[in-house]
Amino acid sequence: MTAAAPAPAPALEARLRVDRTAFSLDLALTAAPGEVVGLLGPNGAGKSTALRALAGLLPLSGGHLRLDGRVLEDPARRVHTPAEERPVGVVFQDYLLFPHLSALDNVAFGPRCQGRRKREARAEAAGWLERMGLGEHATVRPGRLSGGQAQRVALARALAVRPRLLLLDEPLAALDARTRLDVRSQLRRHLAEFEAMAVLVTHDPLDAMVLADRLVVIEDGREVQSGSPAEIARRPRTDYIARLVGLNLYQGTADGHRVTLADGTELTTTEELSGPAFVAFPPSAVTLYRERPQSSARNVWELEVAGMDLHGDQVRADLAGAVPMAADLTPAAAAELDLALGATVWASVKAAQTHAYPA
Repeated sequence: MTAAAPAPAPALEARLRVDRTAFSLDLALTAAPGEVVGLLGPNGAGKSTALRALAGLLPLSGGHLRLDGRVLEDPARRVHTPAEERPVGVVFQDYLLFPHLSALDNVAFGPRCQGRRKREARAEAAGWLERMGLGEHATVRPGRLSGGQAQRVALARALAVRPRLLLLDEPLAALDARTRLDVRSQLRRHLAEFEAMAVLVTHDPLDAMVLADRLVVIEDGREVQSGSPAEIARRPRTDYIARLVGLNLYQGTADGHRVTLADGTELTTTEELSGPAFVAFPPSAVTLYRERPQSSARNVWELEVAGMDLHGDQVRADLAGAVPMAADLTPAAAAELDLALGATVWASVKAAQTHAYPA
């Protein structure tokens, strides 16, 4: 048997510590060559703070930042490389294109700042615009570009300086839903061709799942979970992540096929575990009744309807009680059950539709 090839050494290796009056960030972050790392978290979690620290726009209070073995920042050694001297490209949420320059000259701006001659810089910029499908828009100023076109110009401008690290700050947030779908697929293709590393900041789970190779979820300035998008979606470890990927999540103590929650409520699962454990299941796994069901389901609870909302073509019911949860059902089923705020319902979930895993 041949030994598996070792994983590539991280080209980005950072410990980002930023202390502010009401907030502190303490985040370890690595990325291998060619890897896209997604920073995911709620508003105020510290995602943009981390990105600004990587870019050199916000000094570190402690920790370090190394890129390709070169120390870019180390407060203990009084090392701080200014933003303009870092091999880093940034695409901001609002793109920040120069309104008085054409698309071509926006993209050529970076190479010009690196000392290239005007003709050479513009020729390189033209090549990037062609790659982005914007060759015919080279002379157009940002005010006459669509949101998707402006986003691609901003990406071309960031890539034109040939950065070793590309930082993307909510790059699709300003786009409408239809444009977002098209640009997301284009951005995934361009990132796959990108030879260096990229760090993507987003609060949109679909952007993160589609664009990132690995996710780092942060809350209150700290990492709470990391892994591949599939791992994060299948095994969430906080309520925030569970809501993000659309799962009901509970934590308790497992003993065989039973998981006991803190208040003594039990959930039955098909997995056999021992010790601290999570149990998760989707809202679609929940079946509602007005009377206690005569079924084989092991998990049955009496709950109260605390809220209802449309979720796509389904009605999502927010249920309160011993095991709070969300349940999805069709509008027809909601009408047949005569669901209303404060109504009492019975909820059942089959053990086979739950997923238990170690906490």
